[in-house]
Amino acid sequence: MREVDIDAVSLDRLGSLLAPERAARLARYVERARELLAGRTVWNVNATAQGGGVAEMLQFLLAYTKGAGVETRWLVLDGDPAFFAITKRLHNLLHGMAGDGGPLGVAEQRHYSEVLTRNHDRLESMVRPGDIVLLHDPQTAGLAGMLRGTGAHLVWRCHIGRDEPTELTEIGWTFLRPHLEAADAFIFSRRAYAPAWLPDDRLWVIPPSLDPFSAKNTELSPADVDAALREASLVNTSQDHGSLRFTRRNGAPGTVRGHRRLVLDGAPVTRGARLVLQVSRWDRLKDMGGVLRGFAEHVDDLPPDVHLMLVGPDVQGVSDDPEGAEVLAEVRGLWQALPARRRSRVHLACLPMDDIDENAHLVNCLQRRAAVVVQKSLVEGFGLTVTEPMWKAKPVVASAVGGIQDQIIDGESGLLLRDPTDLDSFAKRLQDVLVDEEYARRLGTAARSRVRDLYLGDRHLTQYVDLFEQLYQQASDRGAGEGLGSGH
Repeated sequence: MREVDIDAVSLDRLGSLLAPERAARLARYVERARELLAGRTVWNVNATAQGGGVAEMLQFLLAYTKGAGVETRWLVLDGDPAFFAITKRLHNLLHGMAGDGGPLGVAEQRHYSEVLTRNHDRLESMVRPGDIVLLHDPQTAGLAGMLRGTGAHLVWRCHIGRDEPTELTEIGWTFLRPHLEAADAFIFSRRAYAPAWLPDDRLWVIPPSLDPFSAKNTELSPADVDAALREASLVNTSQDHGSLRFTRRNGAPGTVRGHRRLVLDGAPVTRGARLVLQVSRWDRLKDMGGVLRGFAEHVDDLPPDVHLMLVGPDVQGVSDDPEGAEVLAEVRGLWQALPARRRSRVHLACLPMDDIDENAHLVNCLQRRAAVVVQKSLVEGFGLTVTEPMWKAKPVVASAVGGIQDQIIDGESGLLLRDPTDLDSFAKRLQDVLVDEEYARRLGTAARSRVRDLYLGDRHLTQYVDLFEQLYQQASDRGAGEGLGSGH
C-alpha cells in the first residue's frame, strides 16, 4: 500500500464559479466540516492513483478537502495480477456482464482476502478511533471487516452497478456481501445500484462531480488546443500559433512533450477534419469496437470531412485493468480489417500515463477540438467522460445507461441511445448533430448549464459533510461519542 501526495487547493477557486447564495452555502459547510473533523483524518483507499474516473475524482476532491483545512490522506492498494483479475471479474459482474467467465469460489475468496490482509496491516497502524475511512469499489471491500476494531467510521463507496439486478450481479454481490456487512454506510451513484439487502438507513446516493479547474477541464484557447495536438502528433494543425504550457494540479507549470507514436498504425487526424471522439479506458463495457463499427459502416452517410478518433490510456500505465491490452488488440484488429478508404477516417490513440497532468491536458484539448463527443457504453456507472464534454458545451451522443441518463435530457442537453447496440440509430444521431450546427450548439449550451447546476464539486463535498455528520451523530446516539471531535 502506498500513499498518494495531495496538494491543497482553496475552495475559493470553486466558489468563484457559483452564484452568491450557493457560494455562501459552501462556506457554511466548510465551517461545519472543520468543526466536525477537528483532530481527525479522512482516509480514502482505492486501487490506482491514475487511469479512470475514480482516481481523477479523488485528485480534485481531496485537494479541495485539504484546502478547506480538513486532514485527508489517500492510499492505493498493492495487488498482484491474480487479485486484479478477480476484482475485474467482480467489476464486470456488478455491471451484469460475464467478463472473462472465471470462477469466484473458495480459492478466489482466499486470495482476495490474503492480498487485502497485507494491505490492512499498514492501514490499521495509521487509522485512529473517530477517523473516517472511505473504501472505493470492489477492490477495497474486504478491508471493511478487517478495520472494524480500529474505532474508525467505515464507508464503502461503489462507483459501479446496474439498474436491474441479474443472475450475474447476484454472483458478484454474493462474493462481496460478507466483507461489506461491517461498513457503517454505503454510497452509490444511483439508488438502483444498491442490492436489496443493504439497509436503507445506511445508504447514501452521491453522484460524482467534475472539477472545472483541473487540467482536463480548464478553459483553453483554440490556438493552445491546436498547439498541443500538433506537438503530440494527434491532429495536423497549423504551425504558427498557440502555447504548449498548461497548469498542473499543484499549480506548477507543465509543457506538452513532443510525441510521435500516440496514434497507432495510421496517421493523425487531418487538418480541417471534424472530429467524432470517444475517450475511454480500453474496456469491453465502453464498446470502443462498437463505436468503430457503427461509424465505419455508415461513413458514407456522414459528411465527408468527419473523422472518428478512439482514445484510451497506454495500457501499460493502468495497473488495475488486466483486460486493457486484450481489448485494445481487438479494436486494432477491427481497424486493420477496414477497407483503406474507411480506415483513413478512423484513428486509434493511446495517451501516455507517465504524466497524468499532461494526459489530462491532452484529453481536454481533444474534447475541445471535437465536433461531437460519444460515450456508447454498454453499461456505465456514472460516466465522467460525458460530464467533461458537457461542461465544454459539446454535443454528446451517449447510451441511455446508468448515470448517463441522469446527466443528459434527451434532445435538450445531449442525445441518448436507447439501445447502445443499434448501430443504425447511433449513426443517425451522429448525423443529426453533424449536419445541423445550430442544433449542436443548442445541445452544447444546455449541457454546460446542466453540469453547472448539478455536477460541480461543491454539491459533492456538501453531501459528504452531511454523511459524516450523520455517522458521528449515530455513534453519539449509541453512546460511543467520546473523543469524536469538538463539535459533538
